[in-house]
Amino acid sequence: MIKFLLMVNKQGQTRLSKYYEHVDIGKRATLEADVVKGCLFRKKEECSFVEYKDYKLVYRQYAALFIVVGITDNENELSIYELVHNFVEVLDKYFSRVSELDIMFNLDKVHIILDEMILNGHVVETNKNRILAPLLALDKMAES
Repeated sequence: MIKFLLMVNKQGQTRLSKYYEHVDIGKRATLEADVVKGCLFRKKEECSFVEYKDYKLVYRQYAALFIVVGITDNENELSIYELVHNFVEVLDKYFSRVSELDIMFNLDKVHIILDEMILNGHVVETNKNRILAPLLALDKMAES
């Protein structure tokens, strides 16, 4: 099960956070800081899977952004690694070459995309067209 997803820049600033289980606000800051330290300072040739407390962390770097997913022990790391890539491909398709600024200024749309892919910590959709359909429908309604 997916416990949380973080999108962090190279300076360690969280650009997106989504939790699928309750974590107190005070503990979130500590958790995010520890997770960011654990992933950002690893070398490129090191594995993208890290064990941290009760979680396994799966992370992937895209330009200046890191996407970190905290999962339980029984979740498949490779499937989550591919899910992260699929998420970025969907963002690229919608924003046509997504950037950190796209995420910052369209956080609501990024959350819609993420909610179409992951529900209650479980992957529910990976088809790019089906993921983007509700968002494109909202865009069409906003234009008219």
